[in-house]
Amino acid sequence: MSLSNQLKNQHLMWRAGFGPAVEQLPDLSKFTPKQFYKALVKASDKKPEFIDVADDYLKGLLMGIEETGRLQKKEMAVEDRKKVQQKNREGVRNLNLFWMHNMVNSASQLREKMAFFWHGHFACRNINIFYQQGLLDVLRRNALGNFGTMLKEVSQTAAMLNFLNNQQNRKDHPNENFAREVMELFTLGRGHYTEQDIKEAARAFTGWSANMKGEFVFRRFQHDFGSKTVLGRTGNFDGGEVLDILLQEKQTARYITQKIYRFFVNEKPDTEKINWLADRFFNNNYEIAPLMEDIFTSDWFYEDKNIGALIKSPVELMVGIQRMLPMKLESEDSLILLQRVLGQQLFYPPNVAGWPGGRNWIDSSSLMMRMRIPLLINDTDQMNVSPKDDDDAMMGRKDGDPAMEMTKKQGSKQNAMGNGGKRQQINADVDWKPYVKYYESVPRENLGETISTNLLQVKSRVSMEVIKQHADQTGRENFIRTATLQIMSTPEYQLC
Repeated sequence: MSLSNQLKNQHLMWRAGFGPAVEQLPDLSKFTPKQFYKALVKASDKKPEFIDVADDYLKGLLMGIEETGRLQKKEMAVEDRKKVQQKNREGVRNLNLFWMHNMVNSASQLREKMAFFWHGHFACRNINIFYQQGLLDVLRRNALGNFGTMLKEVSQTAAMLNFLNNQQNRKDHPNENFAREVMELFTLGRGHYTEQDIKEAARAFTGWSANMKGEFVFRRFQHDFGSKTVLGRTGNFDGGEVLDILLQEKQTARYITQKIYRFFVNEKPDTEKINWLADRFFNNNYEIAPLMEDIFTSDWFYEDKNIGALIKSPVELMVGIQRMLPMKLESEDSLILLQRVLGQQLFYPPNVAGWPGGRNWIDSSSLMMRMRIPLLINDTDQMNVSPKDDDDAMMGRKDGDPAMEMTKKQGSKQNAMGNGGKRQQINADVDWKPYVKYYESVPRENLGETISTNLLQVKSRVSMEVIKQHADQTGRENFIRTATLQIMSTPEYQLC
């Protein structure tokens, strides 16, 4: 059965963006997917602006450090150190919300979605707001550019160098962490290198560091200038040359392409298609935009088996709802809490491998919470929920450890209650006018099916009669509102 342009374009918008915005609803059936994708590319052409949410106090402190040329921890009072940590955490929170706001409102949907993918690929935890801003800027600027360029820039960010301990990587005492993750997670994938390759590559990255401003610094007196052999190649390599060697391996193109395929197309890899895409990606010198065009303009991307085949990540779910139902939240902290509850908090990946995704997003508690979100937004409901366990908070402890159980209880109580011991609420002022207006020409008897078609990528197992029974039938607008929220609360809305 051939699919309508509307369903194809909804599919495209969920994969190449964060779902259709309410103002795009009239266009979904007017244009072909290729026309729609061309518009998405054009909207993402412009260089993104640097996101700067750092606190003036931290900027002033950084300026003072530059003037004195040094900062010793012992020179800072305990209270000052606590204040710096607090300001940095507030900064990362603000960066989270600012970027999420961009995901909702930016016309550059393709770029922001690609940056979101790279955010998971180059997963990094760092509470230094300047470092995180720098890394995010690299990802957003290079999201549709050249993978090799992005790899090199990411590898020289203060955020990644510190997260992977490369500031401790010195000649005679190499630290292998950075070199290992670059091979295992960023380029080749596990099993395509040896332990000796890691040891040799680590020597090449010695002396790679960053200053307090987040600028890359090469400390030549800490660098090992000796001969190294990496993946069969021998020379006095530095870190940049090792990255070039990794890019010369076709396995890197294959690994990146498969990861992109699983994220944007289908969790079940199609080896033939992935190999074809990887060959073109490699031969095109790792240019990302042509790879994504190969995917999003292909006929097979719009096959039935690929539509509604992915589970929305928590961020995709929350952003998608806000794009369809524009809203103003009384407290944006509720978005942070929801991210934590559902297991995906921007800038806080569970580990260096990022979020596993797929069916890992869904368990009995998270599914029920996901299905409650639309009604939580509409009502002044209370969230009495606990965020998922955090590796940092648990410090590697296992279930049954008394210390861990106490931490979990304390954390659950604190997180469920929110600031000051008050239960969290999502009080949202939804602008229903543009959404309701779109349906003004739809006959009343067709409203339910039309709304369902616009919101779901797969046919709901919940009958329309059940939706109608739970919707407010007292007026046309009330029905549109409540039926929309009911459909958004079905398991099928979790799929894209």
